[in-house]
Amino acid sequence: MPVLAKNRKAFYEYEIIETYEAGIVLKGHEVKAAKGGKASLKGSYVVFRDEEAYLLNAHISEYQPLNTPDSYDPERTRKLLLKKSQIRSLIGKKSRKGYTIIAIKMYTKQGKVKVEIALAKGKSKPDKREDIKKREAERKAQRAMKEDYY
Repeated sequence: MPVLAKNRKAFYEYEIIETYEAGIVLKGHEVKAAKGGKASLKGSYVVFRDEEAYLLNAHISEYQPLNTPDSYDPERTRKLLLKKSQIRSLIGKKSRKGYTIIAIKMYTKQGKVKVEIALAKGKSKPDKREDIKKREAERKAQRAMKEDYY
């Protein structure tokens, strides 16, 4: 399953609690653009209206700028396809303070474009600093092992 877009900053900004797989309603030229690597999930999140889930701020650029309709909005609101039970569960979990639902990655599965969304809680600054320290220590250890190898 090839990954089309990834929200790298999500893992730094949020602590991921649960993940869900959702289908996404796209137009034909949006599917082609996403499969061509012209999609971005940076800053995208999920909202609920009338027991339906929608993805906001996901940017899918034009596939062919000359053939794209003039009214095309690359950051339009896109409907997510989830089961009613999943939607109700997410609404209940999101209502707790500090929780949000964000898009982590967009990928293809059996020819269909899917979005992995996650219930997430925002990290505090000390938590972010701790993650940076862990990452730096891992890099340092990898470099040391690599130097010992040669």
